Amino acid sequence: MFEIETEEPTGWIPMFQLKVLVLSNCNINRAKGNVFPSFLVKQRNLRVLDMSHNSMKGQLPNWVIKHNPMLEVLILRNNLFHGTIMLFHTNHNIRLLDLSGNLLTGVIPKFIQRFLPGISHLDLSSNSLDGVIPSSIGDMSELNVLDLSNNKLSGEVPSRLIANNSRLLYTVKLSNNKLHGEVLSGNFSLDGIWNLHLDNNNFTGNIGNLAITGSLGLLDISNNFFTGLIPSWISNVSIISELVLRNNSLEGPFPCGTTSFTFLDISENLLSGPIPSCLNTRRLEHLHLGSNSFTGPIPDSFRNMTKVLTLDISNNYLSGEIPSFFGKLSNLIILLLRENNLMGSIPKQLCQLTNVSLLDLSNNSLSGSIPSCLHNITGPSYQAFVQESTALSHAPSFYSYRGFITKMQDTDDNQFYSQQDEVQFTTKSLHLTYKGVILDIMSGLDLSCNKLTGEIPEELGLLTQIRVLNLSHNVLTGPIPVKLSNLTNIESLDLSSNHLTGKVPPELTKLNSLSSFNVSFNNLSGKLPEMTAQFSTFTKESYEGNALLCGLPLENKCTTDPQRTYPSNNEEGTHKKWYNVDMVSFYGSCGSTWLVFMSGFAALLYINPYWRRKWLDLVEEITFTCYYFLLDAVRRPSVLLRNYDL
Repeated sequence: MFEIETEEPTGWIPMFQLKVLVLSNCNINRAKGNVFPSFLVKQRNLRVLDMSHNSMKGQLPNWVIKHNPMLEVLILRNNLFHGTIMLFHTNHNIRLLDLSGNLLTGVIPKFIQRFLPGISHLDLSSNSLDGVIPSSIGDMSELNVLDLSNNKLSGEVPSRLIANNSRLLYTVKLSNNKLHGEVLSGNFSLDGIWNLHLDNNNFTGNIGNLAITGSLGLLDISNNFFTGLIPSWISNVSIISELVLRNNSLEGPFPCGTTSFTFLDISENLLSGPIPSCLNTRRLEHLHLGSNSFTGPIPDSFRNMTKVLTLDISNNYLSGEIPSFFGKLSNLIILLLRENNLMGSIPKQLCQLTNVSLLDLSNNSLSGSIPSCLHNITGPSYQAFVQESTALSHAPSFYSYRGFITKMQDTDDNQFYSQQDEVQFTTKSLHLTYKGVILDIMSGLDLSCNKLTGEIPEELGLLTQIRVLNLSHNVLTGPIPVKLSNLTNIESLDLSSNHLTGKVPPELTKLNSLSSFNVSFNNLSGKLPEMTAQFSTFTKESYEGNALLCGLPLENKCTTDPQRTYPSNNEEGTHKKWYNVDMVSFYGSCGSTWLVFMSGFAALLYINPYWRRKWLDLVEEITFTCYYFLLDAVRRPSVLLRNYDL
């Protein structure tokens, strides 16, 4: 690992004046506690200073700007500087100031425009800054990129920052703060802004009738409290390609228009009616319509989404069958149809979606068997969810004669990226959110909570890349396929609440990545697999509702058959019939049993005089009864004979 030490020898004073110093990712002064290089106090001619990604500690060196009036680029991002931002003198030359990813507190200087009148790129994101956004930021005429996201800023957005803007702002990013107000209400122009991020704040009000003549390319107002209808202009801005309105309280239908989106997320709102078939889906790559109140069938126009990678229409009231044309959307990677009213069988055409990594058809009314050809779904062979830089590719080069600086801008990871894809998927009985590049390694199949019948296809054991398999709450029968032991990457396997029979295959203990396992409420029987490897972590809840299962961790103990012994006589062998009994042993056993019974009976009569009296009376009664019966039987023939003679 590359390291730089600047504090040895102690008291060293440089005899030179630097203009450009780039020491990014250099582990500066690691042995001295990652302190900021002290020799920079003597520098007066710096134009470019990049000390990013070094975990340097201590007070923010505000004096760098004061001591270097010619400074144009200052990048101190991703360190551990604390303190407040203090500006003492006006610097007309500084163009780029990046203090993001530190521990800065306090407020943004009220008159920041006065001290940095020529700044083009200002990034103060990912700190702990509070207070309001100074209105003077709206007066920065040269500002192209502003990132104040991931702080604790409150108050309203200065009106001159985004409304009726005469300058060209490539990116305004105010995400993840505590800002409020009706920032988009009213009638004003959004011209001049390419990318506007207002997500994860407390903004309210309607989306007004904004005038946009062609510059807005990305609008993200997700996770706020916007209400009302979605205005028609949103679907008629020719250049806008990414629109994210997720998790607000917007209602009504989505307006039709000519806008050709590449990323459209209007999920988690109150939108209703049928899914608009008039959407321009020619360039659409990510479509999120989930968690609304859309009704009706899946529109036939979806067959035109030949470029789509993500299709999420879950948690609605859609009806009808799953269209077979889905099988022709060959680029599809994520298909989420859960929690609708879809019926019919699972179309075999879905097996043609070989690039799909997440398929969720759960909580519908699907019937029929599970297509065995689903093992063809192997996932993409490339990374589809890596972010692409969008904003700084438009940013001007600050130094036309310094190709080095232009290269630094292109390769620095402090870029403004296109929208990250975000989906929800049930894993280990938890409804989790997966976002960004994690989607490239996540793989799952969820067919739970339907009316599927038949046996589990053993071909599903060929899905070796899958991490989640959920077939619970169906009407599946037959055994658990042994070939499921080939799912080497499986982390969650849920087969509960079916009619499965047979035993739990002991081969499943080979699944070393398995952390959630559930076969409860079936008709399984026999001894459970040994509690080894991952199976040692599963509790009785994984097996409950199977009365014939036994062995740990259940309380039912398995009974073993007594060991049979056979005579050693080779002539008789081991094939004797059941009636070949040793008669001497048989008679001896019967005699000893009779003797024990009679001895016990005699002892009872001897001990208890009441029962002895009762027994003797019974014997006497039986004796007299038998005597008179025999006497009557002997006398009756003679009486009859005498009467006959007479």
